[in-house]
Amino acid sequence: MSTVHLIDHPLVQHKLTLMRRKEASTNSFRRMLGELSTLMAYELTRDFPLQDIEIETPMEKMTGKVIDGKKLALVSILRAGNGFLDGMLNVVPGARIGHIGLFRDPETLKPVEYYYKMPENMGERDVIVVDPMLATGNSAAAAVQQLKDKSQPKTIKFMCLLAAPEGIKTMQAAHPDVDIYTAAIDRELDSHGYILPGLGDAGDRIFGTK
Repeated sequence: MSTVHLIDHPLVQHKLTLMRRKEASTNSFRRMLGELSTLMAYELTRDFPLQDIEIETPMEKMTGKVIDGKKLALVSILRAGNGFLDGMLNVVPGARIGHIGLFRDPETLKPVEYYYKMPENMGERDVIVVDPMLATGNSAAAAVQQLKDKSQPKTIKFMCLLAAPEGIKTMQAAHPDVDIYTAAIDRELDSHGYILPGLGDAGDRIFGTK
């Protein structure tokens, strides 16, 4: 079974609380999401492998260690996942970007795919799939399955702001090999599949739509 990593750093929790407030503006929500995703990226890259390179300091030559960002792909589940990208690229600017377009059928709550675009050489890459909300888990599980079927990356991690117990259960059942990283595990879903207490529709709050 995959592991759920709760990122409970005080700065992460502080910014998440401010983002949850219904009076938070689109501008402040978007800005705090960028800051929070940068902080979360540090945790997700904690166990990334390092490689040695030769460099020259102002004093002498030495061997240093670097992460090969070109072997990392950030995969956004459209559209809300895009809110994570800029903040994460602050940490790993060499990462490549992929997109999976899914929308949730309002009747069945099942995901429907409409877009799939990935970088080259995905079989050599470690992937972080990003989507702010792990609600029912159906879209996230479908996106990961598409990645496995079409691109077969080396490893996959999933990152979200909020997770519901129902979404965690769905993801772990479908993909026991994919660890989940989240800033909070909320109480439950409502009858429409929204997380409670949650923060509303993340996509609408990022882009100022309804």
